[in-house]
Amino acid sequence: MNIISQLFARSLCRNFCGTNVITYKSAISLDNIYPISTLKLTTPTKVPVDPNCPSFSGYIPIDKLQITYSKSTGPGGQNVNMVSTKVDLRFHVATAEWISQDIRNRLIEQNKTKITKDGFLVIRSDKTRFQQLNLADALEKLRTYVRIAAEPEKEISPETEEKLRKRREKNARLRLVEKRERSFTKQQRQAPSIDL
Repeated sequence: MNIISQLFARSLCRNFCGTNVITYKSAISLDNIYPISTLKLTTPTKVPVDPNCPSFSGYIPIDKLQITYSKSTGPGGQNVNMVSTKVDLRFHVATAEWISQDIRNRLIEQNKTKITKDGFLVIRSDKTRFQQLNLADALEKLRTYVRIAAEPEKEISPETEEKLRKRREKNARLRLVEKRERSFTKQQRQAPSIDL
């Protein structure tokens, strides 16, 4: 035995035999990497503001959502027959007090196909084989929808409006020209009518 292993064995014996309890901590333990952290999960009391979207911080209260899990059709082999990994996330848009009324109205208008008759916005995720990753994906989709709805509507300048109007008129003229050419081609294919 070399000297280092002998010293280590003696210190272990002292810790076992004496009143000291063995407490070995690696150099890469969480206490050494994050010495200031309490290592406890808590809900933040002050929600940080996103500089890209000041009207929505990104905080979503989980207790205001209805989250259900079901068996997925995604990847996973036989695992999909046993574990409910698909996430259906629903929330009632009209009564969502954690976002402003303007954002709620735009959210309803922009996501008409995803809102049920009862007024619930439905977001599904079965991207991965893990329930928590799918839940995180669904929450990120919801954040994206809310951020898009929170963006202010862009003002169109008069010059741009005039360009768009001219483009629409030109497209309408081209469509009518193509329609006439197609009609003429079909008339040419018909057999001549014989008048008696």
